[in-house]
Amino acid sequence: MSEATSDPLPWVRRMSGRDPSEAHRASTPLELLFDLTFVIAVARAGIELHNALAVGHAGLALARYAEIFFGLWWAWMNFTWFASAYDTDDVPYRLLTLLQMAGVLVFAAGIPAAFERFDLSIVVAGYVIMRLALVAQWLRAARGHPEGQAGTLRYAAGITVVQLGWIGWLFLPNGTRVAGFLMLVAAELAVPAWAEFGGRPTPWHPGHITERYGGFTIIVLGEVIAATATAVQDAVDHSQASPSLLTAAAAGLVLVFALWWLYFKHSAAEDIRGSTPWTFVWGLSHYLIFAAVAALGAGLQVVIGTLLHSTHVSPAFAAFTVAIPVTIYIVVLALLGTRRAGEPAALWPTLLTGALVLTAAAATPVLTLPPSIVIMVVLVTLLLAYRLTAAHRATHQPER
Repeated sequence: MSEATSDPLPWVRRMSGRDPSEAHRASTPLELLFDLTFVIAVARAGIELHNALAVGHAGLALARYAEIFFGLWWAWMNFTWFASAYDTDDVPYRLLTLLQMAGVLVFAAGIPAAFERFDLSIVVAGYVIMRLALVAQWLRAARGHPEGQAGTLRYAAGITVVQLGWIGWLFLPNGTRVAGFLMLVAAELAVPAWAEFGGRPTPWHPGHITERYGGFTIIVLGEVIAATATAVQDAVDHSQASPSLLTAAAAGLVLVFALWWLYFKHSAAEDIRGSTPWTFVWGLSHYLIFAAVAALGAGLQVVIGTLLHSTHVSPAFAAFTVAIPVTIYIVVLALLGTRRAGEPAALWPTLLTGALVLTAAAATPVLTLPPSIVIMVVLVTLLLAYRLTAAHRATHQPER
């Protein structure tokens, strides 16, 4: 079917690449719908992490969570960057996106088995569906955008080879699976570098990318609020609400708001516009940001369960399930902010804040659980106030 230029809703359009400097570029309704399917998988991963942490299985829970969240994040990120460059929004594009959404749901269905029985076969099946659907998109881009064909064909070939590797990984002996997993993760990470630096860079849009990342951050933060609210509602329904529980829940809400404010206090569009290597660093660092936020939701549920005496962990353990993701989140944001011109560096105050947050968790046996959570929230709020004040002073320096 040939390209239709007179029909406002053509069946097929040539995938020629978007303008990287296009004005008013925003997330499309299809992209937002795509993100909402990830809410199901992120929520499922958070539930399973909470269930494992609630019985004290920290090491295995975090290892499995890191594996699961990598698959979710990497599939989401790859589609996001592709759509920023080659969003034609025609019928084949929409149907292939629908196929990726189906892959997300298959992936989500396999998360419980991955945590409970260490069986990743369904997770891998969902992941491969998502990734091969994207291969079809890259092949369309190669056909419709000859100028970028060197890069688009590299993406298609690289992703295909790695997916064959994931299928083969399912048949590896248990003793070699960890090494195989790490090798395949390294291969996944290498594909974009090989494609972007070996061929012509894809025409992604900095403003669109930062908006998409911001939107996903909001979605994950929203999952934290929803998970906390569900736990509190369950306690209220069973007449188990107490001042301590309500204090911890209110502190969690303030904490989520402060973390949201820290993320959105500055747009990163200009930071990633001029440097492809830094763009890779910025994009890959969001694995830690997204995973930390989702883990925070599980941690707050562990705190509430501990206050209700429905978990089998100590108050200090529960406090660390909040303190560790909060520390990772604020430190990664500060590291990304060190490149920003015109704003005072906040790395050392952030490192101090993170150390104090972890200290508050360690002091939980003395402080008790609700006060330690409140102290963490106060520390993060003070960091936010410092960052806002320093940025205001930097932008209002009197001319000399």
